[in-house]
Amino acid sequence: MASGQWYPPEWPGRIRALASGSLTVSTPRRAATVMLLRDAPVAEVPAADASVADAPAVGAPAAGSGTEAAARLTVHMLRRRTTMPFAGGAYAYPGGGVDPRDDDVLVGWAGPSREQWAVRLGVDEAAAQAIVCAAVRETFEEAGVLLAGPAPDAVVGDITGADWEADRAALVAHELSFAQFLERRGLLLRSDLLGAWARWITPEFEPRRYDTWFFVAALPTGQRTAGTSDEADRTVWIAPSEAAARYDRGELLMLPPTIAALRELAGHSTVDEVLGAASGRDLTPVLARARLEDDEVVLSWPGHEEFTRRLPAHAPGEGSA
Repeated sequence: MASGQWYPPEWPGRIRALASGSLTVSTPRRAATVMLLRDAPVAEVPAADASVADAPAVGAPAAGSGTEAAARLTVHMLRRRTTMPFAGGAYAYPGGGVDPRDDDVLVGWAGPSREQWAVRLGVDEAAAQAIVCAAVRETFEEAGVLLAGPAPDAVVGDITGADWEADRAALVAHELSFAQFLERRGLLLRSDLLGAWARWITPEFEPRRYDTWFFVAALPTGQRTAGTSDEADRTVWIAPSEAAARYDRGELLMLPPTIAALRELAGHSTVDEVLGAASGRDLTPVLARARLEDDEVVLSWPGHEEFTRRLPAHAPGEGSA
């Protein structure tokens, strides 16, 4: 068991209740999260325990330039405020739940069609649009990065002005729909800038459940990630291998999907390599299972043995059923 695994104290009781059939399982809400990536010179990669002013996007060194070894794949992460009711203090990626208006047919769209995304994500077209839209919207709301442009082959540049911040605030407050925002700005959502990476469903014993699609995307040239927000008190660009190592040492707290994705990203060297691998990724959902085995409750995530937990079948002081 890795010492950085987020594991709330109330889970054992809920797991026992689920195993005994006394827990009512809630329906997961659809959600999306985006792993923003950039190839950064090694000197720019900061320590994960520092709050940083993020640097602009840095492209990968040109092939044959002799500088390939000086660049390092990095991923943008934020630390959830400790006051958050779920996973407080844990490091995560920008993301959140689907908004009821994310399937608005008026959303300006570029890239693979809704039908193509429906096939890739394993849902109907309306749900596919909502999930992709949520990924782009939440990335703008939480990280200040906008995967959209005035044309199918263009992306907006610097969006750090006060007027952009006002739009971000209006979106967060649900005063503005993403479709309205794009229309007012004359922009198209660039779905081709996203690569579907994984799908995880919150365990059945957790009351706040999400059916979350993980995406990867490159930080657009000219854009910068924002600092802290209402939900995050720290942000950082960090090499996946370094973040994983700090999780293993118990220095960074994470949920299983977060660290699982980091370990997968650590096997790649550049942003282009990650984006190229996305199309072949298996999106079969990962759902934690709790089962009774002799005198223990076993919590496991199929395909991810490192997260397995074994608990006594009865809480201290309880007798056998």
